[in-house]
Amino acid sequence: MKHNWRGAKLTPRQRALVKFAVRVTRLPAALRRQDIETLRKHGLTDRDILDAVEVIAYFNYINRVADALGIDPEPETPKPRARR
Repeated sequence: MKHNWRGAKLTPRQRALVKFAVRVTRLPAALRRQDIETLRKHGLTDRDILDAVEVIAYFNYINRVADALGIDPEPETPKPRARR
């Protein structure tokens, strides 16, 4: 799933959350009310959505800090695949 979430066996709810996480990560300024409504349609409460945004934002933040400081990933972390 880490390298190709689109091919992973996810529930519709999980897929909606992953799509939302990608959008928050790559295009946060482009988020619209519909993005939140989609999560609600999959049964997420406002608290669930807030929790998701906080976790997504934290991981984005800490990864950027680590990248900026040149912190190497832990040895057991697989190296990212080259983009094609």
